[in-house]
Amino acid sequence: MTYAIQELVIRNVAPVDTTEITNLIAEAMQDTPVGHWLQPDPGLRRAESPEYFEIFVEHAVRCGEVYATADAVSGQLSGVALWFPLTSLIPPPQDYERRLKEVTGDAFERACQLDAALDTDHPLEPHHYLAFLAVRPGSRSRGIGSSLLDRHHARLDQAGLPAYLEANHPRNRDLYLRHGYRVRSVIELPDGPPLWTMWRSPMP
Repeated sequence: MTYAIQELVIRNVAPVDTTEITNLIAEAMQDTPVGHWLQPDPGLRRAESPEYFEIFVEHAVRCGEVYATADAVSGQLSGVALWFPLTSLIPPPQDYERRLKEVTGDAFERACQLDAALDTDHPLEPHHYLAFLAVRPGSRSRGIGSSLLDRHHARLDQAGLPAYLEANHPRNRDLYLRHGYRVRSVIELPDGPPLWTMWRSPMP
């Protein structure tokens, strides 16, 4: 199913090319403050990021929902959103601890600290969780992130379901504020950047 929005096309991605989606997320996320904290070495960060994010992309394919935007001319993916419907229990990523240790190397301890911090603040009530919203660096400021949010929010509002996410940059936090989210708490990583946990109640 596809949805035309201005010059973009938003679609539920099926069948899923996890490689293209993984590479897009890695490109968009590796230079974020959390990315720098997780792996300070830029060479290792570039090398390890795709395998790290592949864990979550594959998990979203199995247990969540994947949306992507494609450029109307080139057909290249320009943005992607990974949602998990936490209205019932879902399993963790397959072989998560083993895979995480393999792909993070000397950043494994920080990766575990990140996971523990996110788990501590994650709400227990039923909701949909936006794990990643990524836009290719060369395609930013075109409304791609907003279009991806609006697409899923329309479904959540119709179903009366809230949404939850963690913002990793003030710019992203402000985007989510404009889309009806409110800050619940601030996660302070050890010697690292803040993360804003954010909640959006369904709108009539």
